Amino acid sequence: MSFVPQQPPPLPPLSVTFSGARSEFFRLVSRGAAIELITLGFYRFWLATDIRRHLWVNTSVDGDSAEYTGRGKELLIGFLFAMAILVPIYLAYFLVTVEAERYEGFASIPLLISFYAFGQFAIYRARRYRLTRTVWRGVRFWMDGSGWAYAGRAMLWTLLAVLTLGLAWPWRAAALERYKMRHSHYGDLRGDFEGRGWEFFKQAWYLWLIAPFAILLFPLLPFVYAQFKAVEWRWWLSGIRFGGVRLESSLPVNAFHGLYWKVIGWFILLSLVYVIYLGAVIALGTSLLGLGKDGLPQAQALATQMLLVVAMVPGYIALILAVNVVMRLYLVRDMWAVALDSVRVYGIEAMANVAARGDLASALGEGFADGLDVAGF
Repeated sequence: MSFVPQQPPPLPPLSVTFSGARSEFFRLVSRGAAIELITLGFYRFWLATDIRRHLWVNTSVDGDSAEYTGRGKELLIGFLFAMAILVPIYLAYFLVTVEAERYEGFASIPLLISFYAFGQFAIYRARRYRLTRTVWRGVRFWMDGSGWAYAGRAMLWTLLAVLTLGLAWPWRAAALERYKMRHSHYGDLRGDFEGRGWEFFKQAWYLWLIAPFAILLFPLLPFVYAQFKAVEWRWWLSGIRFGGVRLESSLPVNAFHGLYWKVIGWFILLSLVYVIYLGAVIALGTSLLGLGKDGLPQAQALATQMLLVVAMVPGYIALILAVNVVMRLYLVRDMWAVALDSVRVYGIEAMANVAARGDLASALGEGFADGLDVAGF
């Protein structure tokens, strides 16, 4: 009688925990915004790296935290290389439109198409960069596949989504995520994505009906968009696979309502403060220059206008930086924490004996994403 060893029972599902202090993240992004102001925006590469490192290191599964090994210098170099490619394209387009003004409207169409293709290529390569800088239990994630193949798929699916008035969007999301995940790896474990477009559509179909009314009635729009993002996050997280490891999310559809409304509230408050600031500058300038019976003389009026313009620029920059701090706090840190709190991990034992594989990817894709304003997290 032969002895057949019994397989150990599967481990119970594990929670994903996020331990990052909100006050620490607020100090990080506030200090980063101030340095961005001093460095005319170039510090954003190091700030993005610090934000990712904070989120990664405070995210743990089964007691082990992730590690982010990217560097701000890599992002800066990638951005400069990307600009060396994009600037000649901008210049060529400018020269073409100058030489043929009659065809300027038509000339913009291939430019927009090429920029969209570049943007999709950048999204894929930026994800590849971030994945190869993510380490868990000493093993690196990595990614292969073609950024241009992804861009071609994205363009065809986007065209179909436009022709169907957005109804094909869930299938577009599923197809593109499947391509990305099937080229993603954790060591020698291959990724996959089991989310289906029909599942996404079933969970969010009513939002397509509400969307036109929400655009007309603005107070409804944040609710609709926040609900859509919650459905999308839950569907996406529940579809992720790495070998025998799978995720499952129980994120409620109203999970992001409060976050989006807090951002809107802060934006209104900060805009009001900016308007009050401009009013105070005008009042101060008027009182200092003096107001005659017939109103301000021309020279005094010109001086007041100059004072207003000079005061408007730093106030506007401060407003933009403050809004960025608010958005990073609520729509990056808090959204990350809320989404992770809903996740359970099954089959983690499949990651116990994983062989390290994969090479580091360059930051050129991240540079393209930054230059085309399609950078994500």
